[in-house]
Amino acid sequence: MAPRTRAARAAVTVVFLLNGLLLGSWAARIPAVKERLDLGEAQLGLALGLVAVGALVAMPVSGWLSARGGSRRTTRLAFIGCCLFVPLPALAPSYLLMLPGALLLGAGNGSLDVAMNAHGVAVERRHETPILSSFHAAFSCGALAGAGTSALAAGAGLDVRWHLLAVAAVSLPVGLVACRALLPADADHAGAEAGPLLARPPRALWAVGAIGFCALVCEGATADWSAVYVHESLEAPAGVAALAFAAFSSTMTLGRLVGDRLTSAWGADSLVRRGGLLSAAALAAALLIGHPAAAIAGFALLGIGISTMVPVVFRAAAEVPGVAPGVGIAAASTMGYFGFLIAPPVIGGIAELTSLPLALGLLVVLGLAMAALAPRVRPRAPAPRMAPSPAAAR
Repeated sequence: MAPRTRAARAAVTVVFLLNGLLLGSWAARIPAVKERLDLGEAQLGLALGLVAVGALVAMPVSGWLSARGGSRRTTRLAFIGCCLFVPLPALAPSYLLMLPGALLLGAGNGSLDVAMNAHGVAVERRHETPILSSFHAAFSCGALAGAGTSALAAGAGLDVRWHLLAVAAVSLPVGLVACRALLPADADHAGAEAGPLLARPPRALWAVGAIGFCALVCEGATADWSAVYVHESLEAPAGVAALAFAAFSSTMTLGRLVGDRLTSAWGADSLVRRGGLLSAAALAAALLIGHPAAAIAGFALLGIGISTMVPVVFRAAAEVPGVAPGVGIAAASTMGYFGFLIAPPVIGGIAELTSLPLALGLLVVLGLAMAALAPRVRPRAPAPRMAPSPAAAR
């Protein structure tokens, strides 16, 4: 492997890690922001909704910019924006000023999510084996580190404003140094071939995005409802209930660490099919048994099952014929992120009409849907190893 490719892989890994650190720190300190501004539940919900709106608006723009001029510059600019925008909601002196900060935070993160994945695909194409899952493992590790350090900061009584400013201040120079090793712009730019900013994705891209949608519905639902299910439906203590999401998060990280090896050994379509079937079978068994230990084990296996779905989806989206890689990843990201957003209220609504165990049964159906859609991520042709450009060889 060329030294430039090896350095670019390390650089992308650092960007993913720092993005996870920033988001994990923000998410863990949301209660502190709520308390500082004395927000009600509805006010906080609106602010968090604007974070999502910012991401959904920015993702297609970031994908188009990555395709037009290469993902190197877009990744760098989006990373700077992410570092600058993460502390804004905490720094706002009032709720009204918090709202534009929340919108910018979402836009910065959504832009970086697309751009760094597009660059990750460009690096992977110069590599001999799949490596995209390792980048997502770095993100998960960063998020866990952010949550852990935030717990320490909160326990020490550190003001949320100073905490998030410190995280951003440390992350920014580290990330900018890492970005210097990214591949040159001509590694993945499509120029005019990127097409218009807004265009209807081809049918093949819809099918790939549907897998990401299903996976992120499962992830979003588990994040918000796994502990509630174990605590309220199964009457387990709160400490035991918290283990459900902890187990899910841990196995998600572990699954991504080995995801590239599994992709090489089984193939992308087989990995998605097996992951979907494992997710469906594990959660169905857990819901039928109805015991806290079974639920924790079921959510742990669900984490393994869906851990590699997003890397596989992004890789497949970047290979859809007639679509620039950045644009394809942006479309798949937008569909998947939409699933993550609607999962909590959809599960809550079904639970209100029926019961929470029955509502979580929707995730079993989605696991089967991912298995059925698995052929859509099968490579259409052997992936050629891209020769370095003259600029990259220097």
